[in-house]
Amino acid sequence: MSESLTIGGLAKAAGVHVETVRYYQRRGLLREPARPLNGIRRYVSRLRFIKHAQESGFSLDEVNALLGLSGRPACRASRAVAAKKLEAIEERIRMLSRLRRGLRIWVAACDANTGDSCPALERLAR
Repeated sequence: MSESLTIGGLAKAAGVHVETVRYYQRRGLLREPARPLNGIRRYVSRLRFIKHAQESGFSLDEVNALLGLSGRPACRASRAVAAKKLEAIEERIRMLSRLRRGLRIWVAACDANTGDSCPALERLAR
């Protein structure tokens, strides 16, 4: 694949909409390249980096920080960003596990209930 694509070609190759590319430009994640004489804007593989980083769970602010590291020997710094993201994901998993346990109890309470009122809903009111 060519390292230089039109905005439409780049969007298609990266699996995003053209408006996503423009949004990344407005956010400063992608620089808007100068227009060549024929007026067709060209883009580079930077969007692939952004897309892959997002697929790895990084927010656009985190992607922007990672972009600032690329092109330099930055393994230690990128490790710190990845470790922080990993810690946040592990905390989110713990929270989701607690929610799942609570919802399982809720469903079981509803399944076992034979009365007219719902004990799970009553528990929410307390």
